Amino acid sequence: MTKPDRRRWFNSHVTAGYAIAVGSVAAAASGSLWLGIYAVGAPVSLFLCGIMFTAWFGGFGPGLLATTLSILAFKYYYTVPFHAFAVDVKEIPRIFVFALSALFAGVLSAAQRNATESLRRARDDLNGTVQQLTRSNQALHAENAERMRAEEALRNAHADLARVARLTTMGELAASIAHEVNQPLMAVVTNADTCSRWLVQDPPDLDEARQAAERTVNAGHRAADIIRTIRTLARKSTPEVTRFDINSAITDVLALTRGELQRYDILLETELSAGLEPVTGDRGQMQQVVLNLVVNGIEAMTASARRPRVLRVSSRMAGPGDVSIVVADTGTGLDTAEVDHIFDAFFTTKPEGMGMGLSICRSIVEAHGGRLWASPSSPRGSVFHFTLPAAAKEVLNGRAG
Repeated sequence: MTKPDRRRWFNSHVTAGYAIAVGSVAAAASGSLWLGIYAVGAPVSLFLCGIMFTAWFGGFGPGLLATTLSILAFKYYYTVPFHAFAVDVKEIPRIFVFALSALFAGVLSAAQRNATESLRRARDDLNGTVQQLTRSNQALHAENAERMRAEEALRNAHADLARVARLTTMGELAASIAHEVNQPLMAVVTNADTCSRWLVQDPPDLDEARQAAERTVNAGHRAADIIRTIRTLARKSTPEVTRFDINSAITDVLALTRGELQRYDILLETELSAGLEPVTGDRGQMQQVVLNLVVNGIEAMTASARRPRVLRVSSRMAGPGDVSIVVADTGTGLDTAEVDHIFDAFFTTKPEGMGMGLSICRSIVEAHGGRLWASPSSPRGSVFHFTLPAAAKEVLNGRAG
């Protein structure tokens, strides 16, 4: 409602209130004159009813007018001297009591009307607030649903990008992977042929044949393990949370890079602590982290003419319930100005790099409740550390919570 509309509504409301005041008193006076012959005290009740009716529908102003008119009518028609406004001293208490009663009834009725009106406005305001909150809640639900869809799309995009990074890294290691797979397959063929020769002898040498068969089985298992690792790194699926041995996962990854290490004359030193507590997470994602750090170390050392070239991979328990994995190289090292940015998305020091490998690695480690950081190595090279909570620690934390 506009301001002029409100003003017009108020003026019409006030006019109607005063008209009600005059009409109520006139009706009360007419009724009292007609009933005055038959009922004693009827005028007081009628006038009070008229005042209350006026104050209720018209408010305090019309109620006060109705009270004043009622007092005048009461004095004029029902006190001595009749039909005159002169006041007899003996009638003063009666007029005073009537005036006090009329005023009290008018004020009480007007106050009740104001209270009722206030409650109505409060109810309307509350209804408006509830409607506004309902709309806000619906908008919030819609926004939350949209945010969840965006987060889901972001997770899917991140998973696809991580898989692309894995496949890119594996593509760079294609020759080494083929060599690693070919070795156990050739061993299977050689041992199977040897077993056949021992069996066709007369008499057959069963002990030698059995040993050759055992070597065949072992080579087959080795080939299966390599293929399993490759499939784990190449698969596109939701993370599979399991308890696994981090040393075994590291060993499988190093097997895929053995050819690259030999090709670039890099010495591999491992110090994998025995008796490590298992960790909980996605084995394939953890292998991706290790593979990326190892490949980065190899590339850093091949870019440097310095000797010797040494890649050190170690694992140990760090603190209460944390497993620490360290990948160190003797390559070009880290620029102090770049240490704080190497984990940023799209930051790379390699001309052909995407700048996503280390960013993805940090996201994976942090999603597993761990931490990944880098530091320079003395006298040269770089060291990458990452920690993972041990499965036993997660169980304790779960019980404590």
